[in-house]
Amino acid sequence: MARVALVTGGTRGIGAAISVAFKEAGYKVAANYAGNDEAANAFKAQTGIPVFKWSVADYEACAAGVKQVEAELGPVEILVNNAGITRDAMFHKMTPQQWREVIDTNLTGVFNMTHPVWSGMRDRKFGRIVTISSINGQKGQAGQANYSAAKAGDIGFTKALAQEGARAGITVNVIAPGYIGTEMVKAIDEKVLNERIIPQIPVGRLGTPEEIARTVLFLASDDAGFITGSTIAANGGQYMS
Repeated sequence: MARVALVTGGTRGIGAAISVAFKEAGYKVAANYAGNDEAANAFKAQTGIPVFKWSVADYEACAAGVKQVEAELGPVEILVNNAGITRDAMFHKMTPQQWREVIDTNLTGVFNMTHPVWSGMRDRKFGRIVTISSINGQKGQAGQANYSAAKAGDIGFTKALAQEGARAGITVNVIAPGYIGTEMVKAIDEKVLNERIIPQIPVGRLGTPEEIARTVLFLASDDAGFITGSTIAANGGQYMS
């Protein structure tokens, strides 16, 4: 029986690559998205992966969404917390709304999604939680106090929850990507990208969404059962901790 993997923010960028990697590996996949119906429907048509719309910032919507996924596909055994937003501003210009929106999605959203699947994983004595954090949750970034705080919080959440899940057969891990060649990153001015960003990356290039997806796939596998509470830095050597 194929395991069910639920990927939040799973129809675009890194999330789309993760969803496709799971499908190609034989999993049953549910791809969550928040608002871009056109992109989600195009992704579904292209891949055949079912898509489910709700905001991870809304706990009740998450609980209902998980219930719908489980009714259609079966118990969620693998959860990938990938959904995230940015509302960048230097701190002296950052508004409470910009702070709240990022924390609500990027940090509270991880709680909102993990909580509804946790009891089932405990009962079945198996689960895989993988959360996509960021290099900026490890080293910080000017103009991203909200984003860096949320992504650092994801790491702390993971370390605590890993200790609770270990004896129940649930592993909880984080991947912290650096600069990945998504639409958002590729939209950065080419001069800035080539002269200021890529020179900071020792391997000399952007990462690919598929490289992150392969890391997620490994952490979700039976082979990774002894890895929990870990933060995997996938940043080309840009930041080492």
